[in-house]
Amino acid sequence: MLKEERLNYIISQINIHNKVLSADLSVQLDVSEDTVRRDLNELTESGQIIKVHGGAISKSFHYPFAEREVYKKDAKKEIARKALELIEDGMIVLVGGGTTMTELARMIPDGLHCTFFTISPLLALELAEKPDLDVHIIAGKLSPDSQILIGSQVIHQLSEIQVDLCLLGTNSVSVKSGITDSDWEVVQVKKAMIKSATETAILSIAEKLESTQKMKVCPLDDIKYMITDLDPNDELLKKYDKRIKLI
Repeated sequence: MLKEERLNYIISQINIHNKVLSADLSVQLDVSEDTVRRDLNELTESGQIIKVHGGAISKSFHYPFAEREVYKKDAKKEIARKALELIEDGMIVLVGGGTTMTELARMIPDGLHCTFFTISPLLALELAEKPDLDVHIIAGKLSPDSQILIGSQVIHQLSEIQVDLCLLGTNSVSVKSGITDSDWEVVQVKKAMIKSATETAILSIAEKLESTQKMKVCPLDDIKYMITDLDPNDELLKKYDKRIKLI
């Protein structure tokens, strides 16, 4: 594979999954980790990604880049619009982080009275702009990569609440492997979030469908809804429609 092709592949994977690991890229591209590190350094120097320990992340997770660097922003707005239909007045809602959740927070209309818990300080600031919401941050250690709060303190607090609805972004989703991720600490927090909710909805752009990461969050059967930017009757979703409610 030519260098330009490698760089384009790396950017594509970061756009879709928000984070890539050097070790995984080495296998996928069939090159040494030293080659991957040089590629990541070059992409970082050109301002296209952010290099972190063990890999790289999308710039969309970091302000002030978020507004101009969001991948598939229109698709994420459509997902957010659909997710908003699940939120009813008086609900207790638990939300994760990420750019789709930010779009959702901005769409919440005045006059919707709900209690929101979140593991994302950035999302809490967006939600706090809405006058009729009670907003609570689940406290813990801030992950510099995902910009969410992680660790045993977060998991303990989540065990003490019961919410009506959990809205959760995903790194990868497939019929066979369910919901998967590449970060062990994030996986543990997501497991605790799902456990604390009566119903959980997974929010995912179509490009993440039928992709798999190394660490399992849960099987599809643990999730009530899957919200994508596709029409629920789209051919790509047919393999999911007997396992999960599509929106």
